[in-house]
Amino acid sequence: MDAVITNTRNKNFPEVEEGSSLWKDSWYRLCKNKLAITGLVIFVAITIFSFIGPLFSPYSYSEQDRQLGAIQPGISHWLGTDQLGRDQLTRIMHGGRISLGVGFLATAVSLIIGVFYGAFSGYMGGKTDAFMMRLVDILYALPFTIFVILLMVIFGRSIMLLFIAIGAVEWLTMARIVRGQVLSIKKQEYIEAAISLGMSNVRIIIKHIVPNVLGSVIVYSTLTVPAVMLLESVLSFLGLGVQPPMSSWGSLIKEGAESMTIFPWLLYFPAAFFSITLFSLNFLGDGLRDALDPKSSKD
Repeated sequence: MDAVITNTRNKNFPEVEEGSSLWKDSWYRLCKNKLAITGLVIFVAITIFSFIGPLFSPYSYSEQDRQLGAIQPGISHWLGTDQLGRDQLTRIMHGGRISLGVGFLATAVSLIIGVFYGAFSGYMGGKTDAFMMRLVDILYALPFTIFVILLMVIFGRSIMLLFIAIGAVEWLTMARIVRGQVLSIKKQEYIEAAISLGMSNVRIIIKHIVPNVLGSVIVYSTLTVPAVMLLESVLSFLGLGVQPPMSSWGSLIKEGAESMTIFPWLLYFPAAFFSITLFSLNFLGDGLRDALDPKSSKD
């Protein structure tokens, strides 16, 4: 009798499908984007190649062999050597560490400043928001590259200063993006409920506002990293980036451009790694934007 009742209940009340989270749906949509996944795989591979590759290289990035000089790619030196006899493959891997490190850390600095600045400005509104955004407009009017150059000329040239200087000028767009998101989020019912419960403004921003703008933050982060890397390469190309014997992709491209007619491989290979990295990050950013777009969930 119990078995009959159980079977009847199963027929009348079918099993309810387990729901999926927004992040799970976004990951599923991202996996369907072959171009974005290809960009992710390439970027991860280049990152592993840059940070782990030098550990297995028989050469040092600063090891010179003036008698060898610049030779074309071959068995002993897969990507050739430069004028000082330094292995080009090792220098490209080490340069990738610097360029990617600047991209990651400077982006982190810009995120920390931009997210909380934009969230606070958008949530407070009124005169506070107007004042904070006018300050952003003033900083936007300053030429970024010249501002970074001035910082480095005044405080000296160091890698950590390079991270901070680039991050300090890349947070403005992030602040505007986050502020726009917060202006719509703060009108939601759960924010009004938190206010009615007596939660402080800081707690509401950290616990309710910031987590709900992470989608836009993640997308813009993937686009900020290549922008920061490009700015670092420009500074290195101008001679204001990392100093010898250290190298970045920007400084390697500068060295290659100076002798491209005689030793073209010194320009082609670092430029290729740099370009492929930028393309992969842009493809990944476009894919994340489509995957995290709420409207795409209706498709």
